[in-house]
Amino acid sequence: MTEIMVVAEHREGEIREISLEMLTKAKEIADEINAKVSSVILGHGIDHLVEELASYGQDRVYYLRNEKLENYTIDGYKSALTSFLEDRKPVLTMIGHTAMGLDFAPALAVSLDTPLVTDCIDLKFTNGQLQVTRQVYGGKINVELNVQKHGSYIATIRPTVFKPPEKTGLKGEIEEVTLKIEGEFRTKFKGFIKPEIEDIDISQADVIVSVGRGIGEKENIKIAEELAKVIGGVLAASRPVVDNGWLPKTRQVGQSGKTVKPKLYLALGISGATQHLMGMKDSELIVAVNKDPNAPIFDIADIGIVADLFEVVPVFIEQLRK
Repeated sequence: MTEIMVVAEHREGEIREISLEMLTKAKEIADEINAKVSSVILGHGIDHLVEELASYGQDRVYYLRNEKLENYTIDGYKSALTSFLEDRKPVLTMIGHTAMGLDFAPALAVSLDTPLVTDCIDLKFTNGQLQVTRQVYGGKINVELNVQKHGSYIATIRPTVFKPPEKTGLKGEIEEVTLKIEGEFRTKFKGFIKPEIEDIDISQADVIVSVGRGIGEKENIKIAEELAKVIGGVLAASRPVVDNGWLPKTRQVGQSGKTVKPKLYLALGISGATQHLMGMKDSELIVAVNKDPNAPIFDIADIGIVADLFEVVPVFIEQLRK
């Protein structure tokens, strides 16, 4: 039977969100083309992650197990997945458009002689041919592309585009594949290096107070920081604030920063450049405060307040404290 394969990504003992997001789209496509959905996870000593992955309702989870796959390397993933996918022959292999996915996906596609399409925000099959949606011109335009007809495809999927599924309680079948990998890899895992300034991961926050050029100067960020503390959120920023050195790069929202989708995104003095909007447009509730009534941020805001943020924010803080 036709099979769609999701390559699950994990790091430091946790399945990454993109792995689950891809399952959502894979199931949607599978229903349309009458296919099965499977995922494949590589590693060693990760039985708990395999069990967790299986609880999200796909038909099968393949566990490619080998001591050499305990940590990610491009050589290890390419070698293991090449032989595995040659045997399974899925119609579509989905990989996260992440640092890891972008590292090994091209090499895997060359090894399998399979078409590769990157940074997809949507996919579908029409008459057996893969059609994908990508963005061009900095996210200003969506384009639909027909991929050259082939028996199998590889696509990398942009994170946060699809919502992860809920755990179903029905576990898919788990098939453990013990691999024999001979020889040494050219690349070796040395360890994780985290930025020293990474005090919080804004991509995991439920409430974000984000400041833009309208904040004026570094000293004024204190008022937004106070609001974030009162409302139980975290402080973030658009690129101009980070470029000025007022907040660290880890707090930047946008295409060149982090993609976020909190329950509440409060934009203060942010005009709404396309690159910034692409990083936060999927937030559940967007509240924007800006003096310019024509600011692009109002096009996607659920609630827009045309006013000086220095007049509005103190009122927010006062009311919230009450």
